[in-house]
Amino acid sequence: MVTWIALTGLASAASVVSLTLMGPGGSAPAPLEWGAGPLTVAALPRITYVAHRGGAREVPENSMAGLTTAYERGTAQVLDFDTRLLRDGTPVVFHDETLNRTTYLGGAVGGLDAREWRGVRLRPKDWLPGSWRSERPPTVAEVLDRFGGRIVLMLEAKDPRSLDRLARLIRARGLTRSVFVNTNDPEVARRVHRMGLLSQLWRSAQQLRTDRPERWRSFVDLLDVDHRARDADLVRAVNSGIARVWAHTVLTDAQRDRVLALGCSGVITDAPGRLARAAQRGARP
Repeated sequence: MVTWIALTGLASAASVVSLTLMGPGGSAPAPLEWGAGPLTVAALPRITYVAHRGGAREVPENSMAGLTTAYERGTAQVLDFDTRLLRDGTPVVFHDETLNRTTYLGGAVGGLDAREWRGVRLRPKDWLPGSWRSERPPTVAEVLDRFGGRIVLMLEAKDPRSLDRLARLIRARGLTRSVFVNTNDPEVARRVHRMGLLSQLWRSAQQLRTDRPERWRSFVDLLDVDHRARDADLVRAVNSGIARVWAHTVLTDAQRDRVLALGCSGVITDAPGRLARAAQRGARP
């Protein structure tokens, strides 16, 4: 049952810089898109920046406005978002099981249908920079239609029951090489791979202590590792044979520099704008 809750607020670095497309006059980064066909993972730079939930320290997480802002700023080459399943099977963009933390409502996301979802409004955090309006959380179809093929996307399937529906949405738009499908479960990642999609597997620092990542290299396209893991565990992941090893959720320059020095080729961050600006200022040949 949906209940009202109290309102608590208003509504290596040089490689990154050299491989980010620049805007007119070389002034600011432009979105990473080009060519007539859909942008795919083959176009990603050697070091990739990911806007986690759109960049949740800079924009309202998992919102269309936030994803659009991250895309237009061009400081990340991948947009990340989370997905949940409504009662009627509609995949929507949302992180938590309940509405309480990020909207003006309470109750389970899975208790709503698509009609009821249209009445949900996000509650932007009052500490976010800038001015943000309350808006409805998007559906997965809306995000794919807005950004699919224009930038690489990363979606976490919070509910494995949604995989068939997500696969249909991705295939219908010709985005099987443009969207990573993320999970914490190796068996779900194996299923994603068998469906012909790009599989992403995230692992916590604790899980990485005993993981054998080389066992997953035949079906994992992207290994998403906790930046807090031990050096030895990160190096083992980098040497596993999995093509891409990216670290989450990076917030500081020091955290970024460490994971890149250990061999990770991507940075998943809540602050893509700040980290990219810091990388540009401190870039060395």
